[in-house]
Amino acid sequence: MRLVANWRAVFRYAWSIRLIAIAGLLSGLEVALPLAGEALPVPPGVFAGVSFIVTAAAFVARFVAQEGVSNDQPSQEG
Repeated sequence: MRLVANWRAVFRYAWSIRLIAIAGLLSGLEVALPLAGEALPVPPGVFAGVSFIVTAAAFVARFVAQEGVSNDQPSQEG
């Protein structure tokens, strides 16, 4: 496995990375929700549902050209 040439820019600016981080946070909140008890009046599954939506958005964002991240060079994978 090799990193892309501009991995620092991808890590810093790509919306897919940001959305994946948000999805991870939401998943963590879903796990922590039972520990909070009645402090957070959120129905079970809400964080999981929102996490699914954010993960789907990250999947789409991965294929969208993003200024500062995308380049016009062909892929060197394979």
